Amino acid sequence: MSEDRERRQISRSETVMNEMIMPNDANPLGNLMGGRLMHFIDIAAAIAAGRHARKPVVTASVDKLDFHHPVVVGSVLVLKSSVNYAGHTSMETGVKVWAEDRATLERYHVASAYLTFVALEPSTGRPAVVPIAVPRSAEQKRRYNDAEGRRKARIAARPHPQ
Repeated sequence: MSEDRERRQISRSETVMNEMIMPNDANPLGNLMGGRLMHFIDIAAAIAAGRHARKPVVTASVDKLDFHHPVVVGSVLVLKSSVNYAGHTSMETGVKVWAEDRATLERYHVASAYLTFVALEPSTGRPAVVPIAVPRSAEQKRRYNDAEGRRKARIAARPHPQ
């Protein structure tokens, strides 16, 4: 029963990750490679999901990812993530990414993504029940409701057995 499950505030999952973009992160144009950005997003999201579940987590899916602006070598990437919603064994985690100019400290939005993670029982590797996500702030409640809608859409879009 969901009433018997532990409840955990969404704020406990919030994560901020910073990465300096180095030449080995870049494409031949001197901009951050898209795959490298996806790698950073996956790590930030996994940290947030793991903080919520307090168990190992694995990426189940990534929603649409749009790249809004290039990120040049030498910039600082700032990734903010948190769990938006928790189902029975899965969680939606949102990640917003900015690039920060090291000289001016100005930030611009680079990308946003929603990732779904499944928690695993360490001893068996089978899906594990996760705590109920409790939103407190108005922003957390908005993200929770939006995530609930996306979850329903994901479930509706799944192929049905014939």
